[in-house]
Amino acid sequence: MSDQQEADDAPRELASPACLMHEVDPAYMGLSPTAAFDIATWRRMERQRLIDKRKSLPLAQREELTRLIATDLDGVVGDPAGKHISLFWPFLGEPDLRGWMGSISSRNATCLLPIVVAKGEPLIFRSWRMGEALERGVWNIPVPAKGKQAVPDILIAPLVGFDSDCYRLGYGGGFFDRTLAGLDRKPLTIGVGFTTQEIKTIHPLPHDIPMDVIVTDTGVRYR
Repeated sequence: MSDQQEADDAPRELASPACLMHEVDPAYMGLSPTAAFDIATWRRMERQRLIDKRKSLPLAQREELTRLIATDLDGVVGDPAGKHISLFWPFLGEPDLRGWMGSISSRNATCLLPIVVAKGEPLIFRSWRMGEALERGVWNIPVPAKGKQAVPDILIAPLVGFDSDCYRLGYGGGFFDRTLAGLDRKPLTIGVGFTTQEIKTIHPLPHDIPMDVIVTDTGVRYR
């Protein structure tokens, strides 16, 4: 899919707060109504700026930066054999880790892809290997047509932005935070993106869950 097609398919509104916090009195969150509104507005603008910046990277440069990310992921994950590892289908200029997905599959990992069931609901994860059938999910992102549902041991999430405390700015639907909050056993969470996506702070809110690790083209940082 081309970047233009991705842009056409992208949601026009990505900023709905996670975990239905937009239906909760801001005072309950320790915020004034103005502060809550200002953070949501700021995030919407910053999200678009960072996506545009990421998409502006030349394809060859993006591929080289992704190769560096994959090398560091090998170090963080270690031996993938027997592990359920959730990844993501590349969208709007994200690192394309499908090659790395094939590599860990060949080393006996079970790769999973996340699936949006419904707005306000946690994600589910289904197994997928290269060559298996896919169908179009939310925002036209491919998801496994069949596959076995499983809970990841390691969850690798794409970053729109991130800060030095390993907080992740995502697309605004709150799916990853909602999913992590509802799991009985928390997986190792790894945020993946380009170093140019780092910002001073995402202005974390009470429902935001930081990543355990951030992996970019310039290295690894642990929370």
